Amino acid sequence: MPSRTQVINLGGVNCYLLSAGDGFILVDTGFRGKRAQLEKRLENAGCTQGKLKLIVLTHGDLDHADNCAYLRSKYNCKVAMHRLDSEMVEQGDMSRNRNAKPDKMSIAFRLMGFMVSLFLKGANKFEKFTPDLMVDEGFDFSTFGLDAKILHLPGHSKGSIGVLTMDGKLFCGDFAYNMFGFEYVDDMADHNRSMEKLIQHKIHTIYPGHGKPFPMQVLINRA
Repeated sequence: MPSRTQVINLGGVNCYLLSAGDGFILVDTGFRGKRAQLEKRLENAGCTQGKLKLIVLTHGDLDHADNCAYLRSKYNCKVAMHRLDSEMVEQGDMSRNRNAKPDKMSIAFRLMGFMVSLFLKGANKFEKFTPDLMVDEGFDFSTFGLDAKILHLPGHSKGSIGVLTMDGKLFCGDFAYNMFGFEYVDDMADHNRSMEKLIQHKIHTIYPGHGKPFPMQVLINRA
């Protein structure tokens, strides 16, 4: 059955609510400053108490994980992510298990980082938590009611993952952007290997962490 997707844009950061049987799976959680907006969107979608089966974090960055601990407590659901990014959320530090200097960082990305640190008054640490499930390549979501699997896509971070549905949708966090001038690659060799992996799969639409969904062919043309 084709997966139903709701895009929840929280100030330039995307969360995705996927229908999963009689409930939902949420991919990424956004900043806590947008928490009320996120909760309203979930409620309007029918994702009420007991309906959220799982939160999947594509990676451990603040803008994707900041609401995670709160939502887990509210909905009594599990949180899944890759073990190589788990230290970020367990220690509240986005620099964990990353290179001292990224291989590629655009000027726009640097500016965004500066603005975030300015408005947050330098607070880059978020509420710490320990994930419930450490998922890796090939993890099957069928037990949660979703025809999808995990692809391990290191590059932006060592533990970056994507959720690939059987109907060809890839929810990939910050592996790919659709915002002009935005790019951050921690390890270019990892990124290139991940790109080679993606080409081997039947993917028709990329759902990025930032920007609107776009055709897979566009990503191939960029490579």
